[in-house]
Amino acid sequence: MPATDNEGGAIMVRLDDLLHERRMTLTELAERVGLTLANLSILKTGKAKAIRFSTLAAICRELQCQPGDLLSYGE
Repeated sequence: MPATDNEGGAIMVRLDDLLHERRMTLTELAERVGLTLANLSILKTGKAKAIRFSTLAAICRELQCQPGDLLSYGE
């Protein structure tokens, strides 16, 4: 479920795809970045309303990706 803005655009989170490509579990990523499994799950399902830059940086560091690999915007 992507997060939508007032004009109907949506931010899609590709965390599940990136984890699968890197053969990493959500639990492993949570341990590596120091977040709870529940918070990462909220992000993964697209239910998050916001993400801290420090969290985004930690996820990108561990998954060796760019923010644009993790997040995309669509109408």
